[in-house]
Amino acid sequence: MFELRKGIFLDELRNISVRIGEIVEEEEWEEAGPTPKPGIIDLREWDHKLLERYEPFYAPVQDFCNLCTMGPCDLSFNKKGACGIDLRAAKARLVTIACCIGASAHTAHARHLVDHLIEEFGEDLRIDLGGDVNVEAPVIRTVVGIKPKTLGDLKKALEWAEKEIVKVLHSTHIGNEESIIDYESKAMHVSMADHVGMEVADIAQIVAFGFPKAKPDTDLVPTGFGIVDVKKPVIVVVGHNVMYSRPIIDYLEKEGRLDEFEIAGLCCTAHDMTRYNSKAKIFGPISYQLRVIRAGLPDVLVSDEQCIRADLVDACSKMGIPLIATSDAAVRGLLNVSDWEVKDIVEALVSGKLKGVFLPIPEKVGVVAPLVAKAIFEKSKDKKYKFFPSDEELKAEISKCTQCMSCVFTCPHNLRIDQGMALAQKTGDLSKLAVLEEHCLACGKCEQVCPKGIRIVNVIMRSNFEKLYNKTGKTRVGRGPIQDTEIRKVGQPIVFGQIPGVIAAVGCINFPDEMKSIVEILEEFLRRRYIVVTSGCHAMDIGMIKDEEGKTLYEKYPGNFDAGCIVNVGSCVSNAHIAGAAIKIANIFAMRPLRGNYAEIADYILNRVGAVGFSWGPYSHKAASIATGFNRLGVPVVVGPHGMKYRRAYIGKPWKREKWWVYDIKSGQKVFIEPAPDSLLVAVETKEEAIVQLARLCIRPNDTAMGRQIKLTHYIELSKKYYGDLPDDWHLYVRSEADLPLRMREELLRILEEQHGWKIDWDKKKILEGPIRGYDAGFNPTIVEKVFAKYRR
Repeated sequence: MFELRKGIFLDELRNISVRIGEIVEEEEWEEAGPTPKPGIIDLREWDHKLLERYEPFYAPVQDFCNLCTMGPCDLSFNKKGACGIDLRAAKARLVTIACCIGASAHTAHARHLVDHLIEEFGEDLRIDLGGDVNVEAPVIRTVVGIKPKTLGDLKKALEWAEKEIVKVLHSTHIGNEESIIDYESKAMHVSMADHVGMEVADIAQIVAFGFPKAKPDTDLVPTGFGIVDVKKPVIVVVGHNVMYSRPIIDYLEKEGRLDEFEIAGLCCTAHDMTRYNSKAKIFGPISYQLRVIRAGLPDVLVSDEQCIRADLVDACSKMGIPLIATSDAAVRGLLNVSDWEVKDIVEALVSGKLKGVFLPIPEKVGVVAPLVAKAIFEKSKDKKYKFFPSDEELKAEISKCTQCMSCVFTCPHNLRIDQGMALAQKTGDLSKLAVLEEHCLACGKCEQVCPKGIRIVNVIMRSNFEKLYNKTGKTRVGRGPIQDTEIRKVGQPIVFGQIPGVIAAVGCINFPDEMKSIVEILEEFLRRRYIVVTSGCHAMDIGMIKDEEGKTLYEKYPGNFDAGCIVNVGSCVSNAHIAGAAIKIANIFAMRPLRGNYAEIADYILNRVGAVGFSWGPYSHKAASIATGFNRLGVPVVVGPHGMKYRRAYIGKPWKREKWWVYDIKSGQKVFIEPAPDSLLVAVETKEEAIVQLARLCIRPNDTAMGRQIKLTHYIELSKKYYGDLPDDWHLYVRSEADLPLRMREELLRILEEQHGWKIDWDKKKILEGPIRGYDAGFNPTIVEKVFAKYRR
């Protein structure tokens, strides 16, 4: 007899079905680290170390909770709700929920793509990101601990992410977590899962759709409001899932009619359309949706998912624009016409019998959209770009305004619409209204509160029409991942500090001022030879703003991942390549193993890689989870003033010296360090503050003397340029006289002696006493105990 397990013998097995599922051949590409496929608590110790130093700071929008039917509960002045929760924990829970929503959006997008692509191309489609990318899927390798080789392998990473999102969301139910630190840990955990979901989505579409594979010099595509030829039918696609716009391009190419149509996108679908075919164009981000619709530009509008206005049916129907909704995430109350014949769908939309339809079949969308666009175009050739039929109607609309200021109070930026209306009423001068267009998000909140029903967005757009129409430029097509060869070139200069930092401009359109500010901020760093990477809405905004010579940043600076270059990785899901670049520095340059080794990699990035995320116009839940995922990875993030509406920041306290220590991994001893970086998530009010803050947060404990000298030079120069004075904390980052900028060394030594009490040897111009720690060329910091050494033995 052969024993299968104790107490069971072969001759006793009857009426048993044996099923053999997936046979896994696991390649030993790297020894497994301590946390492959981590659960909620597996990286909790790392999170607690971060959160002990970078304490959560909450800025409640309201001091009550109404999440359950026991509420609303007053949580002010240390009160607790019916469930026992206090205000800080309630806000930590709200942040965790926001991160769950953001992570769910990207991961559901990934699931939709992967399932569809496997059905179309099969599970065995190889993952090939180009000859210069051998460390593909660095996020998945580090977090999940697998090395995906095919589309089918991506499902394993996706399944892990989906499971963790559900578990974290469960923790936000009434009567679960009460600790703010553990809520923040869960927010970090689900946001890490978000980065996995993003990487799955972008790798899948790169390999299946033939997007650029880490190519620095991709095409430049037209971007902005006035980009389309109105003498052609215009198809507009809005959303984030290119699965539905790709068949439109395929159909028109097959018919040999692609040049007879204009295909333009709003939001990240626009990015990914241009990655598929550079004849597509980019209108802009979510703030351009009402602009484009109210201008009557689309002959048909195709919507998919995420960051789309929730009033598309109403907005499009008022302009006579047929709407095709495609995603089950946004069916919009429309009739499902999946089983209709193409000709019947076209007839219903063109005749106006249906304002819109729900059509979740990509291949049918590819045929229906061009046919509808052509038919509608023939009926409305002369209606493009007209917010009002005549100047008289514009004047009549303006005359309705009573300057009640309801619009001003509800506007996210409190724009003085009343003053612009008043001037136009008195003199006919539209200049004050025209200026507002540069700041307006076209959200339409003003129109909702206007007692006179004035079409305020139309008035503002029409007042600045010429400038709006001509605000066009070029965006470099998203390149996807960073090459391994690029990492080998820049890894050492970044870690040592000779390349002063990497600025990752990632985010939405909720700017506190004009769109051009994002360009002014980033160009300051490009001129100083920082590396700038970007994606999503910020990448589009950059493509609209031109300098005096008519050039955008993409035309002025190369697309390599190198000093003084600007890299557009692509759409929102392409953000994973930015995190992946930081991870690959630890792996390719420092030879740190990735497989299931998240804490060590994050520790390395926090202490050595001078990368900072930057979201000048944060808006969505996805932006919250993207930022929090970067925070767990050790990358600080700076957000614009609207970022405080996320209700939480991670801010260190430099005066608490006991918080600022690391292990020197050579000696194993704790040593005190400068507060670098001193925040993980911080909001700024102005572009000047943003610039200075970004430069400061690039400083790292492991900077060499030359690297620190370079970083301090930029930090001090920028502070003097924008604030007119030295920063008040520059001395905290001085470890020895070798760190001081050469041109200012004597001046700074004197300030250290006279204002801070440091002892200076003036004969040798040497610091004798004062810094937090003396500079040690062999210093190699980590804040994680050397548990990771155990599994390598």
